[in-house]
Amino acid sequence: MKSSPRFTLAILGADLASVFLAFNTVAVLRGIAYPLDPVVLPLAIPAALLVLALALIDGYSPRTDFLSLDYTSQHLIAVFAAIIGTLLFTFVLLPAGVLLQQSRIVATVSFLLAAPIGLAARRLLALRRAAVRLNHAVAFVGDPAAAAAFRAECRRVGFDRPVIDVATHPAADRSDITALLADIETGRTEVEAIVLRESSSDLPPGLPDRLVRLHFAGIPTYTLELFHERVWNKIPLYRINQAWLFQGGFQLAREPLFERLKRVSDIFLALGVLALSAPLLAAAALAILVDDGGPVFFRQTRIGYRRTPFTLYKLRTMRAAVDGARYTAKGDKRITRIGAFLRSSRLDELPQLWNVLKGDMSMIGPRAEWDTLVRDYEREIPCYHFRHLVRPGITGWAQINYPYGAGIEDTLRKLEYDLFYIRHYSFRLDASIVLKTIHVMLFGKGSR
Repeated sequence: MKSSPRFTLAILGADLASVFLAFNTVAVLRGIAYPLDPVVLPLAIPAALLVLALALIDGYSPRTDFLSLDYTSQHLIAVFAAIIGTLLFTFVLLPAGVLLQQSRIVATVSFLLAAPIGLAARRLLALRRAAVRLNHAVAFVGDPAAAAAFRAECRRVGFDRPVIDVATHPAADRSDITALLADIETGRTEVEAIVLRESSSDLPPGLPDRLVRLHFAGIPTYTLELFHERVWNKIPLYRINQAWLFQGGFQLAREPLFERLKRVSDIFLALGVLALSAPLLAAAALAILVDDGGPVFFRQTRIGYRRTPFTLYKLRTMRAAVDGARYTAKGDKRITRIGAFLRSSRLDELPQLWNVLKGDMSMIGPRAEWDTLVRDYEREIPCYHFRHLVRPGITGWAQINYPYGAGIEDTLRKLEYDLFYIRHYSFRLDASIVLKTIHVMLFGKGSR
């Protein structure tokens, strides 16, 4: 989609202004600052942490839906993370005497004041942007079958831009493409981007040059694969083959340093979460025993790193059933009363921290699948085994981006997100997943 530096800079400016105004207002009311001598330099730390936390949830991306309740909750979670980071940084790492150390209330209340200002700025800018670009479309250049598939994918991911498609196969009327580009060049047709199907090898003469000119004029041209990655944050499966692994990226699978750093962070994070959640885990175990008197833990063989089987542990949320259904259905009668709550809150996942400490799993990665299902998936889905290039995770990119589903079709869709994570792994992406997982846990959305 079109890059929009002014849109991003406007949001960034609003955040920095909100931090300055909120902190100085609260500091003056608290008596540790004066109206004619505002605090500026000490605010670099809270401002930087707020910007970092919001960047991790795509709070500065023009593609983010700032009008949704989902974004509002993620924004508030990011602000809370910035509060915790500011307090830790200020009172643990900095030497004594720093202005912000005079009051924890000032830091906390200031962030709480800045949060609605940032949200309001985003909503106003998003509404203005939407009004300006209401009729802007995406132009798709490819054969009719590819265009139909692209439209279907737009519906599936909730991409609401209109789509203009023109065919490039030999029987197509080439004048359609020429007319469309002429309308785009003159401004009669407003488009956000042009998407080019990679297999369109017989493009009309001169079309590549015109696409280059439009690209430099601010209307980007994407290959279909790149559009999937840049806009939808997933890998299209039609591009996957046995040579796919030899492309760029894959730091986590290729570089031992990244794997070791991730392993160390997994251990510390798992120990911290386990210590904090121990009372919840004990209460959940007791509730399971009281509910139906059955075993507390559920054990199942899953497939992990490099196709290695391991025993996964979860809190039991279902009764044993004779039918042995492979997938959990909506309203499944096997789910116990306490199990429904544990599943919706994700508390049933806590025993997997033991799997993380053992090295079977990571905190973040593709979902660990049942060995019986993996055998079927590897037989029916080419290159499914690529997801075993990294350790499976308690949470992951697919888990927060795709709802729970059952069957091959849902598995294909989730695999697209898993492969994106494996190829584009970074600690920034992991941090983003952590924040969005908190949102999923609080509001009961995402994959199971």
